[in-house]
Amino acid sequence: MPISRRGFVASVATSIAFSGLAARAQDAGQDPETYRNEVEGYGPLIPDPRRMLDLPAGFSYQIISQAGETMTDGFLVPYKADGMGCFEAGDGKVLLVRNHELSVTEMDYGPFGLGGRLASRLDRSLAYDIHESGMPLPGGTTTILYDLKSGQTLRQHLSLVGTTVNCAGGTTPWGSWLSCEESTLTSGLEVGKDHGYVFEVPSASTTLAPGLPLKAMGRFKHEAACIDPRSGVVYMTEDVADGLFYRFLPNDRRNLAAGGRLQALGLVDAPEGGDTRNFEELSFAPRSWKSVRWIDLDGVDNPNDDIRRRGHERGAALFSRGEGLYFGKGELYFACTAGGAIAAGQIFRYVPSPVEGQAGERDQPGRLQLFVESADTQVLDYADNLVVAPWGHIILCEDRYSDVDRNHLRGVSPDGKVYTVGRNVFTGNSEFAGACFSPDGSTLFVNIQNPGITLAVKGPWGSLKL
Repeated sequence: MPISRRGFVASVATSIAFSGLAARAQDAGQDPETYRNEVEGYGPLIPDPRRMLDLPAGFSYQIISQAGETMTDGFLVPYKADGMGCFEAGDGKVLLVRNHELSVTEMDYGPFGLGGRLASRLDRSLAYDIHESGMPLPGGTTTILYDLKSGQTLRQHLSLVGTTVNCAGGTTPWGSWLSCEESTLTSGLEVGKDHGYVFEVPSASTTLAPGLPLKAMGRFKHEAACIDPRSGVVYMTEDVADGLFYRFLPNDRRNLAAGGRLQALGLVDAPEGGDTRNFEELSFAPRSWKSVRWIDLDGVDNPNDDIRRRGHERGAALFSRGEGLYFGKGELYFACTAGGAIAAGQIFRYVPSPVEGQAGERDQPGRLQLFVESADTQVLDYADNLVVAPWGHIILCEDRYSDVDRNHLRGVSPDGKVYTVGRNVFTGNSEFAGACFSPDGSTLFVNIQNPGITLAVKGPWGSLKL
């Protein structure tokens, strides 16, 4: 969908974002029955006359980046923006590090344009991998410098390249982004290196990060990562139907490249390998808690792409398409997109042990709760990326690929009640992704993969008394 960002952003900023979308909203043909709230939330969605993003009264949006436009370094903004992290940059500015979920079949949609016409500008020694055609792989990250006060995008540049299917990831306490490959593409199959790794991207760098895979964190279809700032433990999800939930115990909590131990979560009451998916029977009741144990994994470089099967045989629990993951205040939340009795999504909450990853953990185990399970696709349908807002609510992205269904931004209250925050009007692969808040909580940043835009959403965030 071609959009002139320069004209469109100016129009949105003056006509919508700062003059009140609600007052001028007209019926744009949206069906109000695309969603149902369990609690009122911020109120009903108002159809956007510009057919982009429906929001409640008092909220506004601005497009801050669009696929195909030229960045500060001369490369193009790639398509399929996915996971994203926000970092303080000082003086009212923030940095956004943004994944691009591009595979080897989507070379023309990457940073080098049709036929790779801009690839000669790149120092190829910084690309992790090169396609058999001679082109660096199109996956990776871009970084945006955005001014919260002026609403201007000040700079955009390529910050990781040569990877594939960079889906989600997570921020580190020291200001970098962990970009995760959701692919186990093997060397020799059009590419020169194995894939399925985590890569670290410093948020403040204005140049390309070296493509150095953190191999001790495992090779599998990574989705997201988060770090407990208290313990330094890294948690990771796996986006497959029979995936595991992982943790990495680093040897050096400020240097993940120094190696460590990879483990998978098991349930104390299911030593043979539990199943949280609730497909065949209700094995994990919504709102209930279970004590966990952690199982050591070997062969983590995983040449046969079987680490999840080996882990389950040792007693690790199964999860259905683990995706968004975020560490809040002393606990983390993660989404399983296709879990649950109707396969429409689950949200789990994990509270670490007081001695997480240390001696004595067996006597004080961490606890896992099935926080939310969708029983109605109008309430929650295919939860993906999520963020814990500064005031404790979860904001999550839906990613149902359908020519009929709409995707929504959902909120979840601390007692597990779901409400709707936004709806995009696109169908097909128009998933929301990358939701993250500015440090002051004033702005939600989010991507819509098709048509390839990054938005800043402002409004009365944090005003709910649920």
